[in-house]
Amino acid sequence: MNHLNRVHLNGLRALETAGRTGTLARAAGELGVSAGAVSQQLVKAEKQLGVVIFHRTARGLKPTPAGQAVLARLTAGFLELDAAVGLASASTASTLTLSVAPVFASKWLVPRLGRFHRAHPDVRVRMDSTVELIDPDRSDVDAAIRVGLGTWPRVRAEFLLPQEVFPVCAPQLAAQLAVPADLETVPVVRDVNSTLDWTLWLEHFGLRGDILKAGDTFSDAALCLDAAIAGQGVMLAWQTLAHDALRAGLLVAPFRERVKSGYGYFFVTSASRREPKKVAAFRDWLRAELAQTVAEAGAL
Repeated sequence: MNHLNRVHLNGLRALETAGRTGTLARAAGELGVSAGAVSQQLVKAEKQLGVVIFHRTARGLKPTPAGQAVLARLTAGFLELDAAVGLASASTASTLTLSVAPVFASKWLVPRLGRFHRAHPDVRVRMDSTVELIDPDRSDVDAAIRVGLGTWPRVRAEFLLPQEVFPVCAPQLAAQLAVPADLETVPVVRDVNSTLDWTLWLEHFGLRGDILKAGDTFSDAALCLDAAIAGQGVMLAWQTLAHDALRAGLLVAPFRERVKSGYGYFFVTSASRREPKKVAAFRDWLRAELAQTVAEAGAL
């Protein structure tokens, strides 16, 4: 494409538009500039090309023989460019970019995405797995799902449901737990990066956190869950983390009591941009799926 370096793209666009419309005035109207600006672009482009493209007549612009060949190729080229831009725009419009914490994505969201695709086959999902809160106005992220207090600045944070915590363990370990105080007799696995403390759940039964035995520690909640499934200890879990493992019988909740952590799940979007239909569709689907998880939890 070395030839393109000789001429500015705006000049080529002016040539093509003027040749197709036939007059400076009509070309100016399509390009959104003045007729004088179009005229200057034509002169400059012809100079860069080293060939006269138009004869200026009282009736308008008449292509020269050399100009006719050039203009035909330019029109074909700009049609291809227009199609490429349209394809990119269609791809962007139909792709939903989500920012989601890794553990929420792997343990709850991803296994359910098939149902979203069946309900909305025209929307593709691109997932960015991170715990960082992304600014929707400074990125291509359409929406984020976060757990927190919902007080993040300069975004719209819509409450989805409260986070509830409760112990979970493998069925064989649960046989040793008749009352909450029995937790002091079994190992406990912990996520060292978690902001959740066992005291939050234990204090509802008049128990202290220091009754718990030391156990294996992990830097990721998903690894803690895997360790609990393997029977290595009891974990303090929450709805979206443990729900599928509970439903499959890989884990059990030895006690029915669930305690609100003080945090909530929030659907985070731009506070300034107009909401695309794909975002509204996903939020509605997400609310319905979370409601189903809550309903199913009552029977586990």
